Amino acid sequence: MRHSKQQNLSTLRRLPLFLLIWGVTALSMWIPALLALNQDNHPVSRSFFYSGILGIIIVTMIAISMQNRVPRYGTLGQLLALLATFAFLPVFLAVPLHDALQTTSFLNAYFDMVSAITTTGADMFPDPDRLPSAVHLWRAMVGWMGGLLMWIAASAILAPLSLGGFEVTTRGEPGRAVAGLAQIERADPRGRLLRVVRTLAPIYVALTTVVWVLLLIAGEQALTAICHAMSVLATSGISPVGGMNGSTAGITGEVILFLFMFFALSRLTFSSDTATSGYSRLDKDPEFRIGLMIVVGVPILLFLRHWLAAYEISTSENLWLGLRSLWGGMFTVMSFLTTTGFESNDWEEARKWSGLGTPGLILMGLAMIGGGVATTAGGVKLLRVFALYLNGLREMERLVHPSSVSGEGGGNRRIQKDGAFIAWVFFMMFALSLAVICLALSALGSGFDEALILGISALTTTGPLIQLASEVPIRLTDLGPAAKGVMCAAMVIGRLETLAIIALITPNLWRS
Repeated sequence: MRHSKQQNLSTLRRLPLFLLIWGVTALSMWIPALLALNQDNHPVSRSFFYSGILGIIIVTMIAISMQNRVPRYGTLGQLLALLATFAFLPVFLAVPLHDALQTTSFLNAYFDMVSAITTTGADMFPDPDRLPSAVHLWRAMVGWMGGLLMWIAASAILAPLSLGGFEVTTRGEPGRAVAGLAQIERADPRGRLLRVVRTLAPIYVALTTVVWVLLLIAGEQALTAICHAMSVLATSGISPVGGMNGSTAGITGEVILFLFMFFALSRLTFSSDTATSGYSRLDKDPEFRIGLMIVVGVPILLFLRHWLAAYEISTSENLWLGLRSLWGGMFTVMSFLTTTGFESNDWEEARKWSGLGTPGLILMGLAMIGGGVATTAGGVKLLRVFALYLNGLREMERLVHPSSVSGEGGGNRRIQKDGAFIAWVFFMMFALSLAVICLALSALGSGFDEALILGISALTTTGPLIQLASEVPIRLTDLGPAAKGVMCAAMVIGRLETLAIIALITPNLWRS
């Protein structure tokens, strides 16, 4: 038994990462097939069932032909497999979606799957009634699997290469293996990957199950509950009912989702294996503290504005609307800070009460800040914001005392200097990427406001911005094929981040 288990583990280590992911997604297609079969929707059931069989056959044939292949590039090769997963795997994932709908182009189906697996959640089909239940479940599942993939990749791939935000605290150069890693992990990156999967995957599944059960207890419909549970853990914002407006769980459901969004503020909420020295406690973690400050501070500022704007309304109505406004602000701020993109039912009421116009800049700013390093959230990330804050604070001190020595501890001192430099480099590359994407979309027919919203939503993996950040929701189906291609590329870049893309196209890293 032990020999058989070791042999199977050895076989898994030899298989390319891309094939393993492809095989898992092919097997998962049978879940929506069973749901459609249970609902007597046989055409949709056949689409998913046959696509799953086709995927397993192709993966098996390729795996047999490559079973004696020895991986050459270690962790950097795994990063390339991650890029292939986000860019090319959606071609396969779109097959059952396109066949089940039969009323959309394959490009639209591919766009939707890129949006789902990158946890962007940009809704190509804004009318929920257009999609069968099995398709809704499939979209949420793809987003959930994409979130799990990023959870695992952060610890097993990005951390050893000092990418994904880890470059701020580690001493390794971005794209190169960290010198402090154990020799066995550098020599066997696939073994590290499997160990991370065994550690994090059960936690991810258990948390999703807990959210699902709690939502069911709160009165949510079964399909909506499981889709919202998967969407919150993956921060994809995918919903079969158009968001919280179609939810039947009310404010109780919002509270449940709000509490589990905290897992996207800091990696220490679910794991400490990637914690840096001095930040192994959640209450000491700068990401978590900054996230809490934003989640509490921004709604309070909005609440004070609301209160002053509605001062002449009667006191009882003022108090009730003020409390609803405060909750709607907290939920929505947390949702967009973690790049989930759910909007509270009380957010619209709060805006009407206070006279606040379309808060597109607020929502886009929150999404650009983003969540924590090694989480499923996108954006610039809170750790980079903290590094820039420390550096700015130090520079202001030097204006007054040019010869002073920083009073920060060892960990903060490095973040304040080297970490802030690489964080600033990343922020500049993020801004440059946004400028290029906006120019490309503008050249393809989009207006400035529309191009800006589309670019930010793609680079921060916050798809619901497309519907909520402008006065008139943007229809993705109205974009031309070239604009959709630009958006797909932007979503992949936003998910992997620019530093990782640069590492992949740097010849010196492949030769080292």
